[in-house]
Amino acid sequence: MSGALRLSAMFLVMIAIFMAIGWIVGTIFFNDWIMGSLVFLILAGVINFISYFFSDKIVLASYGAKIITKADQPRLYNIVNKVCLKANMPMPKIAIVPVATPNAFATGRNEKTAVVAATEGILSLLTDDELEGVLAHEMAHIKDKDMLVMSVAATVAGAISFASRMAFFSAMGNRRGNQNALLFLVLVITAPIAAMLLRLAISRNREFKADKEGALMIQKPLRLARALEKLEAGNRRKPIGRGSPASASLFIVNPFTGGGFVSIFMTHPPVKVRVRRLEQLADQTGYIG
Repeated sequence: MSGALRLSAMFLVMIAIFMAIGWIVGTIFFNDWIMGSLVFLILAGVINFISYFFSDKIVLASYGAKIITKADQPRLYNIVNKVCLKANMPMPKIAIVPVATPNAFATGRNEKTAVVAATEGILSLLTDDELEGVLAHEMAHIKDKDMLVMSVAATVAGAISFASRMAFFSAMGNRRGNQNALLFLVLVITAPIAAMLLRLAISRNREFKADKEGALMIQKPLRLARALEKLEAGNRRKPIGRGSPASASLFIVNPFTGGGFVSIFMTHPPVKVRVRRLEQLADQTGYIG
């Protein structure tokens, strides 16, 4: 599915869920489902507009990311530039996220507005070759125009989850019978699940593709494989302490903790599977670096 179709599908899903929330809120609080649906339809439209044009800025702000220059971080700048030269791609903006959790992500609407962000933790954990593999993965996302879809998905999923929580807490003080309670129970369960499935649909396959394209871009599949193993261990030890789980799909590995039922909705393929595929790629191509 093309990026435009995926974006349209996400916006339509959000509109449908918000209208469902509006219908329930309008029915329970105002005895007017039409007004409730209309208000939430307008709200969904506003959020979709903001998501499309400002999702990258929202993501960067939520993690305290700061745009830097070559003078600020020459090592990171030089490695990104090296990857860009190999891929014949324009240099993106570079940002540093001031957290110890080792991770990285890309955001922006297109190549002209693209930003590659790396945490302070990843700079201290990985070697230059491993970091090159990670940054090549992020540049592959930029090349495939994944960033807008993933950034919007993160914003949309967060908005859906927030709206469902608002509706739930509003209903806590309302006592109009078991039927209303049942409606809200269904809403509270299904809306966050829909948001998570939305992220799942656009994330896992994109990660596999970015792994492969990034590894071929620098001809070093095993460097990326080793980096992923280190990053998985590092994020387990130091899960990120800011931002929203709705934006987990943006990162190269999931920066948030979760287990049990939550693991069903993981935004990333298991690292073991990703590493195995990269090792197979190395065998197939002869790229052993």
